[in-house]
Amino acid sequence: MAKSSEKTRVRDMTQGSPMKLILGFTLPMVFGFLFQQFYSMADTLIVGRFLGVNALAAVGSTGSVNFFVIGFCMGICNGFAIPVAQKFGARDENGLRRFVGNSAILAAGFAVVMTAVFVLLCKKILIMMNTPDDILEEAYKYIIVIFAGIPATFLYNLLSGYIRSLGDAKTPVVFLTLSALLNIVLDLLFIIVFKMGVSGAAWATVVSQAVSGILCFFFMIKHFPVLRLKKEDWEIGRQYVSVLCKMGIPMGLQYSITAVGSVILQTAVNSLGAAAVASIAAGSKIGAFFCCPFDAMGATMATYGGQNVGARKLDRIGKGLKSCVILGAAYSAVALVLILVFGKSLPVLFVGREETQIISQIYTYLLLNVVCYLLLSIVNIVRFLIQGMGYSMFAILAGVCEMAARSFVAFALVPAFGYTAACLANGCAWIAADLFLIPAYFYVMKKLRIMFKE
Repeated sequence: MAKSSEKTRVRDMTQGSPMKLILGFTLPMVFGFLFQQFYSMADTLIVGRFLGVNALAAVGSTGSVNFFVIGFCMGICNGFAIPVAQKFGARDENGLRRFVGNSAILAAGFAVVMTAVFVLLCKKILIMMNTPDDILEEAYKYIIVIFAGIPATFLYNLLSGYIRSLGDAKTPVVFLTLSALLNIVLDLLFIIVFKMGVSGAAWATVVSQAVSGILCFFFMIKHFPVLRLKKEDWEIGRQYVSVLCKMGIPMGLQYSITAVGSVILQTAVNSLGAAAVASIAAGSKIGAFFCCPFDAMGATMATYGGQNVGARKLDRIGKGLKSCVILGAAYSAVALVLILVFGKSLPVLFVGREETQIISQIYTYLLLNVVCYLLLSIVNIVRFLIQGMGYSMFAILAGVCEMAARSFVAFALVPAFGYTAACLANGCAWIAADLFLIPAYFYVMKKLRIMFKE
């Protein structure tokens, strides 16, 4: 019975129509990423509405450093899932379990070390970022709780990564939906009833993500017999650790190096005052919702690339890339229309209608980003596809390109042109990454064809 249940949940992406497979895998993941955004969206919305603009700015000022640390955690977990997808594509269940066991041990070690380091350093980091004095303490109260919850971040992202590697994109979505709803309830409870301020919003996020991770664990054990580890699967193997580090660390660094540019940019934005910080914070949260399909496409292509390389079906990779880029272009056009129609109404979710300056600035941010979404779609699709094919180091180099572009905007353009220049930083970063990733894809395909002797 368990085996039958497993077969109905896994998805083999090495056979069938690439467009149909990618669309079927991406759609449930879109909802997953949407609900994941509720973690931060609910915090920002409730904080802005019930605690005021300064509290909103405090939470927003931590966004880039939050992405720097939590993004590294997510990247490592996504990287650890790639060998699992490849072994699944190669039909090697023993190798699959060994990678799961070794990656779980490595993830636990990373979680302990990172929690200790960033909890100790977070105040100094905020000061180094020139966080305005009037929001520094509130920002510290929020981010220290988020950093204390790093183990919960590892738990959910690692286990959901295992589940997706076997082709089940729907189950993590269900658990994220439940957790997102719990997050909203806890936000209201901690902030309004218990008067915990911005730290209450952070605790709501951590507790909710821990719940989603625990749900993934029990589901995985019950429905995927192939993931039930034996004693020998927990033995550390040098070859497994080597592959996992080569996959996971570059993917983690990809997020963090990209975030370094965001931290530098955030420092420049902080110099523009609390109103600019609040506008970028709210605009980023709204934009994150619109970008969820691109995140889902990227995660889909990592699994698609991993399984097809494991099965040595390189001819399917190009077809899958073309199909996903078409989807990305279509959605980019839809997003542009939505922002043009609703872009001036969405900021009211975060601030009162009387905050006309902030509303105008948020709309400017959204508009200047949405016109570059096709560039973003190519970044996500190609980068994650290359990672799934086993070449995670290119992710770091693409991240360096993004960091360099955002740093240039922060140092050269923001001081000269102010808020508008800050809104253009993402578009510049996506152009820089695409200029690197497109040639990198053709290089990787050529190398794999030689390796597989096609």
